[in-house]
Order: sequence, then structure tokens, then C-alpha cells
Amino acid sequence: MKTEHAPAILRADYQPLAWQIERIELHFHLDPSATRVTSRLHCVRDVRVPAGPLRLCGEDVELLSLRIDGAEPESTRVVRDAVGIVLHLDGDSAEIEIVTRIDPSANTTLSGLYQSRGGFFTQCEAEGFRRITFFPDRPDAMSRYTVTVEADKASCPVLLSNGNLVEQGELEGGRHYAKWVDPFPKPSYLFALVAAKLVALERRVTTASRRDVLLQVWVEDGNLDRAGHAMDSLMHSMRWDEETFGLELDLDRFMIVAVSDFNMGAMENKGLNIFNSKYVLAKPETATDVDYENIESVVAHEYFHNWTGNRVTCRDWFQLTLKEGLTVFRDQQFSADMLGRMAEAGGEAAAASARAVKRIDDVRVLRAAQFPEDAGPMAHPIRPDRYQEINNFYTATVYEKGAEVIRMLHTLLGAEGFRNGMDLYFSYYDGQAVTCDDFVDCMAEANGRDLDQFMNWYAQAGTPRVKAVGSYDAEGRVYTLTLSQRTPPTPGQPEKQLLVIPVAVGLIGPDGADLPLRVAHENNAGATTRVLELSEVEQSFRFVDVPFEPVPSVLRGFSAPVILELDEDDARLAFRMAHDSDAFNRWDATQRYAERVILALAADAAAGRPLAVPDGFVAAFRALLTNDSLDPAFRAQAAALPSEGYLLERMEPADPAPLRAALVFLMRELGSRLADDWLKLGDALAVDGPYRYHPADAGRRALANLALRYLAAAEIEPGLVRARDQFERFGNMTEGFGALAALVQSASPARKAALESFHARFANDALVLDKWFALQAAAWRWDPSEEPVLERVRALMRDAAFSLGNPNKVYALLGGFFRNNPAEFHAANGSGYAFWAEQVIALDAKNPQVASRIARSLENWRRFAPALQARIRPELEKVAAAPGLSPDVAEIIGKALGNEG
Repeated sequence: MKTEHAPAILRADYQPLAWQIERIELHFHLDPSATRVTSRLHCVRDVRVPAGPLRLCGEDVELLSLRIDGAEPESTRVVRDAVGIVLHLDGDSAEIEIVTRIDPSANTTLSGLYQSRGGFFTQCEAEGFRRITFFPDRPDAMSRYTVTVEADKASCPVLLSNGNLVEQGELEGGRHYAKWVDPFPKPSYLFALVAAKLVALERRVTTASRRDVLLQVWVEDGNLDRAGHAMDSLMHSMRWDEETFGLELDLDRFMIVAVSDFNMGAMENKGLNIFNSKYVLAKPETATDVDYENIESVVAHEYFHNWTGNRVTCRDWFQLTLKEGLTVFRDQQFSADMLGRMAEAGGEAAAASARAVKRIDDVRVLRAAQFPEDAGPMAHPIRPDRYQEINNFYTATVYEKGAEVIRMLHTLLGAEGFRNGMDLYFSYYDGQAVTCDDFVDCMAEANGRDLDQFMNWYAQAGTPRVKAVGSYDAEGRVYTLTLSQRTPPTPGQPEKQLLVIPVAVGLIGPDGADLPLRVAHENNAGATTRVLELSEVEQSFRFVDVPFEPVPSVLRGFSAPVILELDEDDARLAFRMAHDSDAFNRWDATQRYAERVILALAADAAAGRPLAVPDGFVAAFRALLTNDSLDPAFRAQAAALPSEGYLLERMEPADPAPLRAALVFLMRELGSRLADDWLKLGDALAVDGPYRYHPADAGRRALANLALRYLAAAEIEPGLVRARDQFERFGNMTEGFGALAALVQSASPARKAALESFHARFANDALVLDKWFALQAAAWRWDPSEEPVLERVRALMRDAAFSLGNPNKVYALLGGFFRNNPAEFHAANGSGYAFWAEQVIALDAKNPQVASRIARSLENWRRFAPALQARIRPELEKVAAAPGLSPDVAEIIGKALGNEG
């Protein structure tokens, strides 16, 4: 493990490689504790760049031998340094042979080659390949790979790598081998190897160009009945990419492998995607509707990387959003289209609602994860200028905000213009490692647009604020909307440049109908939504022939990743809740109203004043909830309160205890005052027939489960009875876990027995038990006399199913507590902080990547109330002073404490 504190790496320091590895031949002699790796590098000097040595990175690998052009090199030609080996080569070409030895069984970092449940697996992004052999482990070092894998046949009957299988056979001593050739050049981070006991679900499909290809989903024996949805998702992804972007699978086979121990969600290795089993395995009895949705999304994401990330990759890791932001946008569009197509049988409105619900889901994630990141010490542009540990930059900013930046290009250029830009991008850069500038330049060239100012989105951190002020001239029948922008300072960026911000706007008349928009001095047809381009500090837009004073609907569809500042009283929010034709803004009006009520309740709780929920809010909430013309999935989104994390970001200072008191009070009030409505909804939303993953059914189940949550919170006896009955007879996990969650998130005495029953039923299903861990970690205390949730978390760590070495378990239990239970984590006595420090230090010794993700739970600690800050700082300092702290965690803690390092 690296223990030195890594120096900052700067984007401005990028230099192209003096040597390229045209081909690499790898031979793996797999052994649990002594795997031998032989690599032959066919190197050529790049005459376009200044001459220099060949730098090979290596970490935690034992060098057994090194030969240059068949001979041992003179010592003066080989220099060992902290990163690896520097070779001084003669001439314009060379063949390097390197033999290394590694210990996969001891590799708890899950980076490089490691073991999981007796099998061998790799994870090489970002810099894991250097833990296998010495190599220029950077994304612009693209090579063609030939890989031979040999292993014990009894323990590892399946041998996989990238590309196409060209040879396999038996060896002496009960061993066997397989040889794979990848015809496409790729960087080392896309290399993959799997050797394990697995079985495959296979399908043969025909591509758009009439090529026959083999699709495989590899899982452990006994899980084949849970691989079907992943396979269906892969096939749908292939067809969508062919239809939408004209991009076709380029290999003879495409493989997905599920592994139990994995740091990330999945990895797009060329032709051999390795997945966390969480995002592959699903059947109705063990997976919820959300699991099905997530599997479809992640399978699509990794498949889409085949072009946006693999065929065209990043020049350097600063360009990470080039592949991730673009591919997240593509998987979001795909998921919205799939949901829309499935819902089309219910009519155009149902399809539109399904797409809108997907958009709301995406924005929820952005606001809950990325907005706080943009407001904290880890704030960075989607293309950062510096980093210490690249693993720390697989962030919501790079992914989710990066996707929003791509979405803005799509909005500004239109679907056809965006497709033209994509076509040009691939025609110019297929097979190359490029930059974000190259991508945006293609968009500009294909559309004849100047996008220089738009590039500020790539260079600036922070969430912009857009203020909207409207005025109406009744005599002139003119409505003027004035928009202004500002971006608050972030660490290292005190001054901000102006952005290009697309602001989608509609105007709603007093009857609730959209008004046609006619912009002054423009010849336009009067659409009901217009995209305004805000590119100056302040701009005014005049709409003419407006017969009544309208209610503005601003930032429709969340057309830009900004915080909208728009003064609206309660009556106007209630009006938009009832009438806004834009589904996203209708939901957002509900969230804004709820936020206002919750923060007022929290202020009262903090001051010791009595709590009361405004009647106007309850009435507006009920009107939306009981509006049968609205899709149940949309109503489930609208009736769910804003997340605690998001609300804490809106508090000054953040104080979790009164916020939790406010949420508990509001849940109980809405549950009791609308009890009859919740009960009627539950009766009306039953889904008949066997389980199917379908947006209509999922929406009904989501709203029915939400009804149970409110009823149980308010201790409405018929609701509690319904929850117990649903839990005892459930046939699918969505309904079963929904009932369990309702019981656990209440004061019901049935909680304990239900949790024990659930554990007994799924004791041998690791993924289902992750839900069980996460639910308890995030549970509220409805009775102040109950023991702190921290004590429950400590007890759960002693459960036989929990392991600190399995990332899924850590994220479910520890991540669930630190991130999803702020009132309990931020206990006034500081016990949660001491526990956090203890776990971060313990995790860092095993797996720095997982430890750094857990460490980020306190990165925004300066936003909390002073008394809490005083408890947090000593624990941050304790972690910072821990011996042998990894660069991964050291960077997070250093930035949290204000040390750039």
C-alpha cells in the first residue's frame, strides 16, 4: 500500500509519452498467493515528441526479471524510483520482457488482480494495472493486447479476458489455458481478466449490420435465474445505441461478469465488463423495482462506454468527465426512453410521466450528492486542474454534473445538432485518447456555434445561482422576465467567469393553462416553453401579447444544474403544484413548499416553540396526492419529502437534531391528517397478477408503499395492520421491503420481529441482507427513550453476514449510518464522530478507496452548528495523524481541514 502523501498532479504539466507500446503480450500463471505475470512490450519511439526514457509504473509487485531486446540491460539503463522503473532505451524500437510476481489473495484493496470467493478478478481503473505488472499506466498509452491465462481447472474452469477467444486447451497438472486477442487498441485501465467457477446465460443476436454476436452474463452457479434482467438490459442497450447514435457492438462477443467484492458499481473493460453483483442479479423475490431500474441503467452505462470511453478514451485523468459525464447522460436518456416506451400502452401522458419521473430521480441524486460537493472543500470543476489521488475524483461532480453539462449542449443544439456533433467526434477521434476540448469543438463545428464561453462549465467549480424576477405591464400586455447569474467562490477559485445557462421557461395563465410565448422582436410561432440563453450577468426577456399577469414556470425540466432563486409565496407554490404543465417543475414546486415548511418547523424546534403545520400546505399536498389524473409514480415522487441531506444544505448553520424533529412531526401530521386518503390510496393501488418490472406497476407500488410509511409514522392502526399483513404475505421484494421499511421507520412494536423474520428468510442472500443492514443504519428513533442507532450499528457489525472487507457491506451499514442518518450520526455527545474516525482508520488499512468514500461523510463539517464542529475537528485530526495513512484518505482529510497538501 502507498503510505507517502502524494504530491499534487497538475493538468498543466501533461506531457505526451516519448514511447508508445504498440503491442503487449501477457501470460498469467495464476496462483492464489504467487501469481506470475510475464509481459512482452513492443515499444516504438514517438518521433513527434521530444526524446525521453520509457517510464513504467509499478506498485506492490515483485520484479523477477527484466530483459531488453532479449538481454539483461546494463544497470545504467534501469533506474528504480518511487513510481516504478525508468528505462533508457536506444534506437526507435525495443522489446521489453518483464516477469513479476503478485499475491492476489492478500490484495484487500480490490485494485489490480485480487481474489473473491476463490476466483480471480481484476479492477484496473484508474491505476490498478500497475499492481499487476510494470507499465506506462495512463490512459493515453494505448496498446493491442494478447492475453494468455492459465490456472487450475478445478477451481477456475472459466478463463476470460478482453476481446475474442482464439485458443484454449489442457495443460499438465490439472491446469488449462485460454488465449484472448483484443483487436482494438486500449489503455491499461480497460484490461480485464476473470478466472473462476461461473456459469453463463447466453444469447446470440444480430447487429444492425447483420453481424452475429454472442452475449454472455456470467454468474456464480445458483444465480442463473437472476441474470435475465441484466441480459435483457444489455440487448435493449445495444438496440438503443444503434437507433439513437448509429453505434454498433464491434466485437464477436460481449461479456458481463458478476463479482461479490467490488469497489465500484461496474467497470467497462473492453468486451468484458466486470460488475458488482448488486447491479446484475435480480428476480422478483429478491430485487425491488429500484434494483431493476438500477441494473438496467448500469448495464446500459457500461455498454455505452464501448464507444464513449473505450473506442475514444481520455488523454489523461483530468478529462475523466469526457467519458463519464457523456456516458451518464446517455444512460439517463436511454432509461427515460425505455420507461417511456414501456408506458406508451397507457397513452402519451403515461409515457411523458414515466420520462419525467426518471428526470426527477436524476435531479434528486444531483441535489443530494453533487450540490453539497460543490459547496464544500472538495469542490472541483467537472474537469479538475489538480489532484493528489485520482480515485478521489470519481465524484458526483464528474459524473452527475458532467452529465448535466452534456445535457445543456443537447438542449442548446437540439437532438439533431447533438447527433451531428457526436458523428463528427467519432469520425475525427475513433481509436484515440482525447480531451474535453476536442469533444466540445466537434459540437461547435458540427453546428456552427461558438462554444468558447460554454467551456467555463468545464473550468469552474460551484453551483451557479440564477435569480428570476418578473414584471407585468397590463396596458402593454408585456411580461418581462429578468434573469441574472452568479457563482459563489469555491476553494482556489475566488473569482468566477460568466456561464452560458439555458433556462427553459413557460408562463401559466390564471386558469392554469400555459400561455403561448411570443418574444419581442422575434418572428416565432408562440410555443408554450422557450429556452432562454443567459450568458451575461443580467438579461431581460420581453414576452408580448400576454393577456393576463402570468405565473412564471422557470427552469423547466431542470434545464441547467443551478439553484433557482425565485420569490414565490405559498399561494403561488400551491398554484404551480396544481397546474404547472411541466412535470419536473410541478414536483419542484411541491419540494420547495415542503422545504419551506420543514425549515420553519426546524427553526421552531430549535427555539423550543410549539410546532404546527400550515393548513394551506396540507391542503395543497392533499390536492396533489388525490389527483387521480396524475400518474401514481409522479405522485409518489411529489409526496416524498426532500432528503435530509439536501435540507441540511439549506440550513444555516446545519443542525440535524431540530431538522429530524421537524421531519418526524411533519410525517406524523401528514399521516394522521390525511389518514383516510392514504388508506384509500392503498386500496386503489393494488397490482394484480405476477410481478413485472414496468413503470405503471412500479409507480403503483411506490405510492402504496409511501402510504404505508406515512400511516405507520402516525401510528394509524389500520395502516400498521396493513403493513404487517403485507410483510407476512409478500411475494415480491418491492412490497415486502416496503412493508418492512414502514414498520422499521415507526414506533411499531412489530419492528423487531419483522427484522428477525427478514434476516432468517434471507440469511444466505448477501445482496438482500445489504438492504437489511442499510435500513437499520438509516432508521430514525421515533421514541427518544430508545437506544441510539449507533449502538445498533455496532451490534450489526458483529453479525456473521457483515464484513469490513466487502465494500457492499461497508456502504450499506457504515455508509448508511454516516450519510443517511444525520441526526443519529451527529449526536451532540460526539459518539458518532469517534466511531467514524475508528472505522475510517480501520478501513484504510484494508481498502483505501472504500475508506476515502466513508471519510467524505464529514467533508462539509464546517457547515454544522459550532458545538458540533468542536466535536468533529478532533476526530478529523485523529485520522490525519494516523500512521501510514493512504494518499486517498489523506487528501480528503487534508482538504476538509483546509490543508491543500
